Amino acid sequence: MPETQRMPESRQAALPPAVPLRPGAWRTVAAAMFACGWGGNQFTPLLLMYRRLGGYSTLSVDAFLGAYVVGLVPGLLLAGPVSDRRGRRPVLVAGSVASAVASLVLCFGGQSAWPIYVGRLITGFAVGIAMSVGSSWVKELSGGTDGGLAARRAALCQTAGFGLGAGVAGVLAQWGPWPMVSPYAVHLLLTAAIPVLLLRVPETRPPLAHAAGRPARRLLTALVEDLRVPAPARRRFRLVVLPMAPWVFGAAGLAYAVMPQLVGFRVGDWGLAYATGLTVLTLGAGAAVQPVARWLHGEVKTGEMKTGEVRTGEMKPREVKPGETNTGERGNGGTGTRTGRAPVAAMAVMLLGAALCAANAVLLSPWLAAVTAATLGAGYGLAVVSGLLEIQRMAGPDDLAGLTGVYYMLAYAGFLLPTVLAGLSSWLSYPLMLAAVAAAALVCLGLVVTGARVTEPAAPAR
Repeated sequence: MPETQRMPESRQAALPPAVPLRPGAWRTVAAAMFACGWGGNQFTPLLLMYRRLGGYSTLSVDAFLGAYVVGLVPGLLLAGPVSDRRGRRPVLVAGSVASAVASLVLCFGGQSAWPIYVGRLITGFAVGIAMSVGSSWVKELSGGTDGGLAARRAALCQTAGFGLGAGVAGVLAQWGPWPMVSPYAVHLLLTAAIPVLLLRVPETRPPLAHAAGRPARRLLTALVEDLRVPAPARRRFRLVVLPMAPWVFGAAGLAYAVMPQLVGFRVGDWGLAYATGLTVLTLGAGAAVQPVARWLHGEVKTGEMKTGEVRTGEMKPREVKPGETNTGERGNGGTGTRTGRAPVAAMAVMLLGAALCAANAVLLSPWLAAVTAATLGAGYGLAVVSGLLEIQRMAGPDDLAGLTGVYYMLAYAGFLLPTVLAGLSSWLSYPLMLAAVAAAALVCLGLVVTGARVTEPAAPAR
């Protein structure tokens, strides 16, 4: 069934006009994603600090990570559909302000658990907005560039923010003054001008006139519609995207939350610096391999959009010519997608990283932990880009942000893995649990390989 048939008629009644873009406008949105990512991950290398200076247990500090994921869910699921109807700019401005407020709460509330929970919840909400709305806005502002480049821009800015935020926070906490305050103060300074700069970015999704007067019940129904995967793409979503997505941040959690705690006693007073190094190594490896993910995925040239403008709100089913697959390929020629290679490669690297985790739970080697972090980081980088590319090809302009939010929500579910492992550690050993994690990665790899063989990538949504 064509995608336009599933949308309410009122949604099609008022399509936004073409929006003139100025070159480089996407950079301001990328800066907002970078700043929110910085705020989201600056806390991670500080887990050891909160255990030592704050006296919190391992389960408590892992629960702080869990609070972050809880805050992410509404940010990811609601911000995207709301921005599809109300505009990208006001939603991302609100997310940038929330990111600064979260650092303010953490800056002055580190001595008590409840302010930390609140600060982490707000942080998660802000990052959820930045990831769902920011990724979509960067794609739209990129104009005539291909979707692969736009996805890589969004993923790279997000990854750079995660990595540098963790690196700077860890260095300040290890060697700087006021270790429970100074990391958050730096983020406040970094974020201060972002909301003002965003006000100058062209709006690619002007508010729909009919949405303002819509009853709350109908508006909620419309928001739910935006979170649904288009029918032609659902099988591929279930078999390829769904098994891979939780490993995006599951890998990150294993690399820089679980590994430092397992080998921390081996590095002594350098534990905080070591945890920071693992975080930066993981995300640095992730950033380095992202161009490989784009190459593995391949691109489809649409040739429909003029440089300097983006037309939003138009959704037309793609006509497939005889002898042509829905990837745009004719036989072995053309510029179509290399079907499933990127997700399969991502899960293969994830499996290797999970196996190294299980081995190091027995060996407890700081050096092997570093190799493991780099491997998991490479898997993270391949998975986050290939997943975004899959989603961008499934979604139409009217539900791009909503489906991006769904994807990131599934991805961040994996960030609960360290909390789950810490909760089970009273009954099960880490070697046993991490062996089970590696077995789960093997199962997911099998699902992705099967899905890549029996389904085709969705045709580019326009």
